[in-house]
Amino acid sequence: MQELGIVISLVLLMYIAYRGYSVILFAPVLALLAASLQGLAVMPAYTELFMERASYYVKLYFPVFLLGAVLGKIMEETGMAKSIAHKIVQLIGKQHAILGIVLSAAVLTYGGVSLFVVVFAVYPLAAAMFKESDIPKRLIPGAIALGSFTFTMTMVPGTPQIQNVIPATFYGTNTWAAPISGFLSAAIMLVTGIMWLEYRRKAANAKGEGYGKHTLNEPQLKEDEELPNWFLSLLPLIAVIVVNFLMIKYPWDPNLLKPFSSMGLKLLAPAIKNVAGIWALIIGLVIGVALAVGIGLKYLPKNGGLQKALNTGAIGSLLAIMNTASEVGYGNVIASLPGFKSIATFLLNIKIGGTPLVSEFFTVNILAGITGSASGGMSIALSIMAKDWLAWANQVGLSPEMLHRIASIASGGMDTLPHNGAVITLLAVCGLTHIESYLDVGVVGTVLPFATGLFIIILHQITGIL
Repeated sequence: MQELGIVISLVLLMYIAYRGYSVILFAPVLALLAASLQGLAVMPAYTELFMERASYYVKLYFPVFLLGAVLGKIMEETGMAKSIAHKIVQLIGKQHAILGIVLSAAVLTYGGVSLFVVVFAVYPLAAAMFKESDIPKRLIPGAIALGSFTFTMTMVPGTPQIQNVIPATFYGTNTWAAPISGFLSAAIMLVTGIMWLEYRRKAANAKGEGYGKHTLNEPQLKEDEELPNWFLSLLPLIAVIVVNFLMIKYPWDPNLLKPFSSMGLKLLAPAIKNVAGIWALIIGLVIGVALAVGIGLKYLPKNGGLQKALNTGAIGSLLAIMNTASEVGYGNVIASLPGFKSIATFLLNIKIGGTPLVSEFFTVNILAGITGSASGGMSIALSIMAKDWLAWANQVGLSPEMLHRIASIASGGMDTLPHNGAVITLLAVCGLTHIESYLDVGVVGTVLPFATGLFIIILHQITGIL
């Protein structure tokens, strides 16, 4: 019966998120519902369980959310993101419009631009290119999702997206963990995703279906619009990746934390290795933001343009991190309930292959699917079980890097179920519905990443590659 209260709470959370209600408001309500059904006092459960974990998440990851959102907004407002996308599509050609849009979204995402900003930046160009090539508009969400919600979010080593940062704090790794598995899984995702979208395009073409008669959110591109130089526009994104890589290799002094420990502070991590990856990314993003401002400043309105971009990006980051922090706080309450112990035991006892990889893969996928959030689901899973998985990995000689990469890949699987906030936003921006476009988003965002993750686990079991 204890498990029933948890299930009821989870189902209600999924339903509320799908209906578009804010999880910032309802995640604590439903967490406390589950706690009260198991006899726990409501107020201690809120202040000592929910808020403790939610505030810890904000404390640890807020700089990444803030700087990523600011960088993305500057890239959007200056036209730098549009300039990069235009150039990629121009090089690829309109006969390969799907590939061009996927690569445009991928370059921006890998450069540290927020996923939501990528959607707004790439959609107008995608609509123009698909209309010119007479490709069904309903395939646009799938193309953007493939480029931004999959391999550049979770698989490619070095990606600054939060889904590749979170595992580092639990396993003492960095964003470049398991490079062979990361690049291989990314290549598989890109190839199979393009194959699926091209198959769908050809099937529609065979039936005589073209772009279609659409009126909702149809963008109007300005042909004479002055955009920044595409190569200069790339520099901030390249800087994020390069500086992040160099700072990871930087020999941080292991005694840096000692003066702060002596102050009696509650530190984010017990050792430098647990935060060095975040420090490296923060430095990379700061330099990327500075470059973006310097290059794009003249393309912003003279009176308050920079102020607007910086403020809008900063405010937008608050909503993003508070959504995820609320989901993490919810998960912390659920994980502390007596009824969850049997669920956790079941997941830990998935011993297929003799390593924790399968257990981790399914646990992260399930929780990401339940919460409708890759970062939220993964944070919940790792906060509950990372120590057990790491201890298990040490027993069997498994590298923590592999735990990092599989956790990241798994977070980008079932997270894109229909109630996912990014999916709902993507469809709304494109002026399309779940009925029209979710099949393609689901295939490239859920089915293919899930299959790719399982393949990488099997390959690692056979070859031992990282």
